[in-house]
Amino acid sequence: MKIVVLDGYTLNPGDLDWSGFEALGELIVHERTTEREIAQRAADADMVLTNKTPLSAQTLEQLPKLRYIGVLATGYNIVDIQAAKAKGIIVTNVPAYSTFSVAQLVFALVLEFCHSVQRHSDSVLQGDWAGSVDFSYSRSPLVELSGQTMGLIGLGQIGKQTALIALAMGMKVIATNSGRSVPQPVDGIEWVSLEELLQRADVVSLHCPLTPATNELINAERIAMMKPSAILINSARGGLLNEADVAQALNEGRLAGAGLDVLTVEPPKPDNPLLHAKNVIITPHIAWATKEARARLMGIASTNARSFVEGHPVNVIG
Repeated sequence: MKIVVLDGYTLNPGDLDWSGFEALGELIVHERTTEREIAQRAADADMVLTNKTPLSAQTLEQLPKLRYIGVLATGYNIVDIQAAKAKGIIVTNVPAYSTFSVAQLVFALVLEFCHSVQRHSDSVLQGDWAGSVDFSYSRSPLVELSGQTMGLIGLGQIGKQTALIALAMGMKVIATNSGRSVPQPVDGIEWVSLEELLQRADVVSLHCPLTPATNELINAERIAMMKPSAILINSARGGLLNEADVAQALNEGRLAGAGLDVLTVEPPKPDNPLLHAKNVIITPHIAWATKEARARLMGIASTNARSFVEGHPVNVIG
């Protein structure tokens, strides 16, 4: 069996190993693959593993031996699922591997707005504290989270973990779901409508999937419902925001800050308005990428592949 990894670098830049896949057959790992290179590199592959390299219907037609696609992520929109199904190709993903890491980054962003840790450290190292007439000073407002309201749009596993941290910080937690099902009671969390959440929350954190219904969920109309003092956090998908509307709100002081780990186009184009907006913190899609989370992803992905080989595939899409 020939197994081809199209874009292995982000998952394993050298601190993990591919032994779980090597045990299944001949393994070839490419750090990165362009769309034009896929057909040549995977022409005789039985299995293909991809993180962000897209596998369109046209590309799948050029891979006659392919029987299995392992998506090295939770989101699988980079694969044409219907085309794969029509060709009898099994597609799997890796759910719930990054729950703790993503929730952790959410609060890293929130706490940076509360205390501006890096800004204050830079100030000290530049000599400001040594030259101060007072034993303490601040370079930005300092904010206590206890008593403030965290609004969670989506309450899957990451949303629930974020809620637990918020509750531990003394915050009130309100949440809204996608409307696809009746929300079930969760201790310490109040279910509200999207409109009420936006009106009440001091921190709005997005934890919902990107669908046609949620595309540009946060736009000018919805930002107008939010407190001007509110902080927006997005660690889910960039397309949940109308980026121009968010940038304009930040620049005009209608939104106090935005902490973003995802953008609509990644890597971003230089003219993305958020790159030049006021009071924005942007990290390069790293919430998922702790070594612990990546090791968990690697383990689940290799289990998915082994289960397929053994005839009982798991985490199958579609």
